Amino acid sequence: MNETLLLVGVIVALLAVVGWLLYERRRSDKLRSDFGPEYKRAVDEAGDRRTAETELRERQQRVKALDIRPLPGRERESYAESWREVQARFVDEPAVAITDADALIGKVMEARGYPVADFEQRVADVSVDHATVVEHYRAAHEIAARRDDMGTDTEALRQAMVHYRALFEDLLEPSNGTDDTTDPAQPGRVSRQDQVRRAS
Repeated sequence: MNETLLLVGVIVALLAVVGWLLYERRRSDKLRSDFGPEYKRAVDEAGDRRTAETELRERQQRVKALDIRPLPGRERESYAESWREVQARFVDEPAVAITDADALIGKVMEARGYPVADFEQRVADVSVDHATVVEHYRAAHEIAARRDDMGTDTEALRQAMVHYRALFEDLLEPSNGTDDTTDPAQPGRVSRQDQVRRAS
């Protein structure tokens, strides 16, 4: 009888371990799917998968507590027009346009409900719902920070604009992909498919 109870106990313990491992694997797979390349970056920076996953889940919880909202159609079109002006300015004043692009990104983020005080926190928050383009934000910010040292390196500044545009277009897109207040053919609206194609 004792041997039978012991065997049952071992089997139950093994099943519990297997169940826990499967649960952990599903959670890891979900985070990997949600964050894409950002998942690997977080693991590389943390040096440990568990630590990285804890940090990523904390990001999700933080953003879940924020009042993130899509932009109304008119407001989205207004920002799209501002972006067209920034892009036009790049021809004659690339460094100024980069500064304006960064500022406009901040305004859109704030309008959508993201806190915008600290850049690293902004990146972490944006990565939750915009993981596919958050690396564009980092790249653009890094170039923008060096713009005074780059002199006439217009190509680098152009790359920064491309990076900013990828994030800008993703931020303008409604969170759920639909918005009854905006006609899909309205100027300034960029589909998710177009955004991904332009960012690649």
